[in-house]
Amino acid sequence: MTEVTRTDDSFHVFDTTLRDGAQREGINLTVADKLAIARHLDEFGVGFIEGGWPGANPRDTEFFARAATELELEHARLVAFGATRRAGGRAAEDPQLAALVTSGAPVITLVAKAHDRHVELALRTTLDENLEMVRDSVEFLRSQGRRVFIDCEHFFDGYRANPEYAVSVVRTAHEAGADVVVLCDTNGGMLPAGVREIVAEVLARTGARLGIHAQDDTGCAVANTLAAVDAGATHVQCTANGYGERVGNANLFPVVGALEIKYDRRVLPAGRLAEMTRISHAIAELVNLTPSTHQPYVGFSAFAHKAGLHASAIKVDPDLYQHIDPERVGNTMRMLVSDMAGRASVELKGKELGYDLSSDRDLAGRVVAKVKEQENLGYTYESADASFELLLRDEVRGRRDRFYTLESWRTISEQGPNGFTGNEATVKLWAKGERRIATGEGNGPVNALDQALRAALEGIYPPLATFELVDYKVRILEGQHGTGSKTRVLIESTDGAATWSTVGVADNVVAASWLALEDAYTYGLIRAGLEPTE
Repeated sequence: MTEVTRTDDSFHVFDTTLRDGAQREGINLTVADKLAIARHLDEFGVGFIEGGWPGANPRDTEFFARAATELELEHARLVAFGATRRAGGRAAEDPQLAALVTSGAPVITLVAKAHDRHVELALRTTLDENLEMVRDSVEFLRSQGRRVFIDCEHFFDGYRANPEYAVSVVRTAHEAGADVVVLCDTNGGMLPAGVREIVAEVLARTGARLGIHAQDDTGCAVANTLAAVDAGATHVQCTANGYGERVGNANLFPVVGALEIKYDRRVLPAGRLAEMTRISHAIAELVNLTPSTHQPYVGFSAFAHKAGLHASAIKVDPDLYQHIDPERVGNTMRMLVSDMAGRASVELKGKELGYDLSSDRDLAGRVVAKVKEQENLGYTYESADASFELLLRDEVRGRRDRFYTLESWRTISEQGPNGFTGNEATVKLWAKGERRIATGEGNGPVNALDQALRAALEGIYPPLATFELVDYKVRILEGQHGTGSKTRVLIESTDGAATWSTVGVADNVVAASWLALEDAYTYGLIRAGLEPTE
């Protein structure tokens, strides 16, 4: 591992996605995944990356072995996690401490018990022996040239139960040479005021450099982390996107965003804050979880505005309804068009899409009226920007853009004697003066329609070969009609370079799907630079 530049050591951003974050239900990281995530975290500029527990399982042992030759960290130091030596033994002879040294990690985090009941019931040893385990383990690792952080597990619960003993664990670790003693809200039950008070008291009583590790069981992990910083902690432990056991850990991105922007504290290398949204989404892809659209700072909806009142103010000054410029964290402002939209919303959305409506009040008014009319029928344009842009083009050009004229379509679903269901669709249309009839088969009627439409048009419009349907959502709009309810379909499509979303509404799911498919094909062909022909 090559060290090139390091951030100021006076404040630590410590990421534990690869260990604590990986304990989230549904996350199962390969070694390759862990290496890739580590590279993203280093690119973001965190100071420390906790890679796992070498010696505890083969995957983490392999990770550290491969990291030694495959990871070239520019900003971060790699950290190995483990526990203090066993009760009644000697640190120099403890096999799991030896595995930590063998890992080659320059920094070691040791978990230590700080709650007296946990010492007696979980470790099944005495309070004095637990202190000796901390002292002996830290001194041994220091003698091996390692930097040592101590995670005081269940610290806040332990402090409330027996403050003198909890403080003695911190003091022992500090005096033995631990660089940082981390106060852990392991059960996630703390609130900010209590964290601030206890951190301040422990700092005053021990003089140790303190860190904070907060779980999010009360929904306060980020707030608790910042409260600890307010009280004097200079080391924050977080996970990307808040991944972690149960409901998760303090989310790295809101914590760093607050420290950099609200506290004006430089905790990242210059220019890296603007990479935050990209890094967040890249890590979400690697762990195979959909990025949270409403996550602070980096969510797709973090700077999305819907209400007409907001839009009117934003048109004058975006800062009136945004706490920061979204570009500072690599995000963008979005205007959502809905039946709540006024003229200002439509003008801003039009500008976002490349249409200047500000000089034509009648046009903007017609678009607003059309949106309200369509949404009254069940359409939604919040998640269907492509359909909205087509609606906007219709009003600007005074006609519907078409690449073909539909004659008819039909679908057939057939149940075979052995339970097999076949789906077939036929499309009849006119394109560039030619009547075309095509049939498609699929695993469902919508898939069959897609195949038939593609077969009818690909010979005329070659860019269609790059189009692919990547997501499909169905929503029943009027539940009181049961199976006869009106249906809304949202389709997301891609050409390999970009994605776009379209919407269709009809009395049945196939008809609604056809309308969304038509918009998807039309928008994609316009995007490919083709001019409508019909």
